[in-house]
Amino acid sequence: MKVVVGVDLGSTTTKAVLVDEQRRIVGKGITNSRSNYEVACAVAREEALTAARFTMLERELDRRAAALGKSAQESEHALHEAYRLETYFDQLVELNEEMEKVLKSLSFISDRKNLSPAIRDVVESMKAEAPGLFGGDTSARRSDFFRDLAAAGYMSAAEKVAAASKGAVNYERLTGVFDRAILDVETRLQTRDFGAILRRAARRLTADVSGAAAGALLEAVDVAASQPIDEMSFVGTGYGRQTLPFPKQAVKSEILCHGRGAHRVFPGTRTVLDIGGQDTKAIQVDEHGVVTSFQMNDRCAAGCGRYLGYIADEMNMGLHELGPLALGAQRVVKVNSTCTVFAGAELRERLGLGERREDILAGLHRSIMLRAMSLLARSGGIMNEFTFTGGVCKNPMATKVLRELVDENYDKETVLNAHADSIYMGALGAALFGVDDLEAGRPAILPTFVEKVRAGAAVSAAPAQ
Repeated sequence: MKVVVGVDLGSTTTKAVLVDEQRRIVGKGITNSRSNYEVACAVAREEALTAARFTMLERELDRRAAALGKSAQESEHALHEAYRLETYFDQLVELNEEMEKVLKSLSFISDRKNLSPAIRDVVESMKAEAPGLFGGDTSARRSDFFRDLAAAGYMSAAEKVAAASKGAVNYERLTGVFDRAILDVETRLQTRDFGAILRRAARRLTADVSGAAAGALLEAVDVAASQPIDEMSFVGTGYGRQTLPFPKQAVKSEILCHGRGAHRVFPGTRTVLDIGGQDTKAIQVDEHGVVTSFQMNDRCAAGCGRYLGYIADEMNMGLHELGPLALGAQRVVKVNSTCTVFAGAELRERLGLGERREDILAGLHRSIMLRAMSLLARSGGIMNEFTFTGGVCKNPMATKVLRELVDENYDKETVLNAHADSIYMGALGAALFGVDDLEAGRPAILPTFVEKVRAGAAVSAAPAQ
């Protein structure tokens, strides 16, 4: 398989998309953006390469559907979840090793004796709970990022271990070891043996299966794991594109990329609204996906994903919980400020006056989307079709309010596209520009981090300057 890689370095997450020579999406990857952008890009790329392998795996499973006795999609999903579980186990080993290193520091010399066995108990508890996170029902898994999953599991288990110790183990000290270790684990690039992990996953699934079905599954795994993936070109974009470890000629405007990506998924798109972590963009495109005009907010997080993250922190909630909670509003409380500096104070004031959290959040979402509508108006208004992209698109309340505002201010027949993978639109657009470069005969230039990875060298964990 020959692919082109598009990387979108956002303020909150870094995304990678692989497209083949026919411009079909074959792999997607996402990770938390870090201070080290080489690591963030490399991790997103590895995730996308893994996804591409699963694309090949599904094709192989489809060829063996008769022997498997189930659909290729069902088999691929089961293998993917088993793969995620095996990877999670490997990451727990790495985390445990790093925590043991932390314990050797002078900061923990006084209670190292009690903390070391406590940490082993916590990790064993996390291993025991892990199969429940990866299976048929993924609703229990609120995040796909190892740091988020590990933090939730560790804190829960640490609380129980500390309580059972009857004062011998301090909970804060126990969590302090994790906080120190997870930073090093997160900023370390681990190139994993896809084939070895997938074969372990397959053995887990076929432990109680015999005959033709098990043989067909293992055969498909071997084929998918052994097929080469040739990365032909790289293009980068995003909020942090100027800091990408890419040659200048391989960096594109995020406005062009978001317009191109949205038009690729929804060919009827004429207007694009992208709300990311740090900025909002209103983009107009023609029938070919070429940008004709655009507007951006000022370089302020007001009305963006970071603002919602700040509100979530103020309410001691997860960012993913805001939208579903706001959907339960009985009324919309008018919120005057969308500035992160003042939002916290207004939020506390509203709560102090007895307003329901759901109603306040409904008002916050409406205020954010009104700000976006103003930006859209300055860019030329909303044309049919209208596509909503960026991380905030995953917030169901944001999408609901946007739909209401479009109906109030424009034609109710306007098509509003909100795709489950809209967060990848920028990376997709970058990859499509990469295909253009290849077809035009422009030489492909590999980013420095890819050269390091291919040479077998570790990517430096020093923060990017």
